[in-house]
Amino acid sequence: MNFEPIHDLALRDADAAHTFAHNFINTNGIRMHYVEEGQGPLVILLHGFPYLWYMWRRQIPALASAGYRVVVPDLRGFGMSDSPAAVEDYDMSQAVGDIVGLMQALGETSAIIVGHDLGAWVAQACAMLRPELFRALVMLNTPVPPRGKIRPTDGLRAMAKGKGYHHLYFQQLEKPDRELAADTRKTLRSIYYSISGDAVGAERWRLFIEPDEPILNAFTDPVTFPAWLSPEAIDYYVDEYTRAGFTGPLNYYRCRDRNWEISAFLDGAVVRQPSLFIGGANDPSLEPPEVRGLYEQLDDYLVGLRKKVLLPGVGHSAAEEQPEQINALLLEFFEQLDSN
Repeated sequence: MNFEPIHDLALRDADAAHTFAHNFINTNGIRMHYVEEGQGPLVILLHGFPYLWYMWRRQIPALASAGYRVVVPDLRGFGMSDSPAAVEDYDMSQAVGDIVGLMQALGETSAIIVGHDLGAWVAQACAMLRPELFRALVMLNTPVPPRGKIRPTDGLRAMAKGKGYHHLYFQQLEKPDRELAADTRKTLRSIYYSISGDAVGAERWRLFIEPDEPILNAFTDPVTFPAWLSPEAIDYYVDEYTRAGFTGPLNYYRCRDRNWEISAFLDGAVVRQPSLFIGGANDPSLEPPEVRGLYEQLDDYLVGLRKKVLLPGVGHSAAEEQPEQINALLLEFFEQLDSN
């Protein structure tokens, strides 16, 4: 792939991946791909699933032009970063180790860390495990809970009440990977649309499905996609997931119980750094009372929480759906940090 970074924002097509500066480093036993732009205090942006570094393409130039060094990796198992074979290679200790190693390679000792969805899990773990490195935390769309008293999959089964739920479905080996990869374009289009604020009625993501129902039945492939995700953007995601597959990303979900088992020392721990939560008022993932309760109770363990906001009309892909609102909220938070 030929990358020719374009630094003049007036000339850049933000959907053109080749206009960004792509780099690779060796960290924590893997080769990690990342995009970098700007100079100043370090901001690390972590994507969710099924996304890549690319989901932040409209935040990167905005934050860089505001005076920040913006670094955006493909998490291990995603995109152009390495995908180790073992499931346990995707637990939070490894994911945090990757980001710490990335910082070391960059010569940095302090960062604001921002995570969306699955990336919010990694960001929260970074802030909790290495508070001396991560001076502030932002979570998008997913209110990551503190370590619970019961095994995560037990809690998820209680919430699902006999139905299928994606975190539980992904515990299976191979079957979900094959189903998602059978038609990558349809898979990604369906998920991106149904989790968004544009989907209505039966088109919205059905969080709970019948136990023997294929996971993709929970999503709808739209006839016409909303303007916020261009054909070029969809093509990039499809090409990368076709090449790299879904197994690495799904292995993060398969480590839910393992993460709980190896983190007993975090029982009762809180995040004391300044923090921000941004979600979507139309996000289907927030509909279960148990998940909505996590949002309502964020202040209990994000003791430095400065603001939590649910954006009207926005679904689970806030950075893609409303990039200007997200940029404004991030910069407001960053500027408050730097003014203290």
